[in-house]
Amino acid sequence: MKRRSALSILVLLQILTGLHTTAKAEPFMRTSGDHPPPAGHHEFCKKFVSECQVTFDSKAVVTLDIKIWRSLDRINRQVNSSVRRMPDVEEDWSYPKPVADCDIHEYSGDCEDFVLLKRRLLHESGLPLNALLITVVRDHSDTGHAVLTVRTDHGDLILDNMIKTIDTWDKFPYRFLMIQSPFHTGQWLRILPK
Repeated sequence: MKRRSALSILVLLQILTGLHTTAKAEPFMRTSGDHPPPAGHHEFCKKFVSECQVTFDSKAVVTLDIKIWRSLDRINRQVNSSVRRMPDVEEDWSYPKPVADCDIHEYSGDCEDFVLLKRRLLHESGLPLNALLITVVRDHSDTGHAVLTVRTDHGDLILDNMIKTIDTWDKFPYRFLMIQSPFHTGQWLRILPK
């Protein structure tokens, strides 16, 4: 446990000091224009209407400090270890479901379910909803995948269920396609290539 905490604090220090970046690093995503929402998000909004109608006057950015970092790391690890990854059979975005005949704290879900739960828990811990953005990517095998982007003053951090380390988006081996708008939870933006 101490080794994991020390490692996560080392990553935070690298992010804060910029030691992990190269000359071509772009720790902040650039977006260009609206993008149609993913089918799964569209259906999610029918079930959870209030979660898709939140609007904001300005883009939120979290000031990254050790307290916020520990919260991000704790919730990322907690969700990744308590939710059993299930294959994404259909685009049914929802919160993880309890696993039948298992401990009450064990859940199952696909990548979107991981993202939604992390987003809810981080928002409940005090982070602004418009800094916690669902993001759709293509993974190394060109399969659709969802991650959570946390907008911070040191870059757009990614919380993922397949890659356990939290880092800026430019360090992930994904092709980033679209992100939830920081101005309206029901709208999406196109992400420009790295």
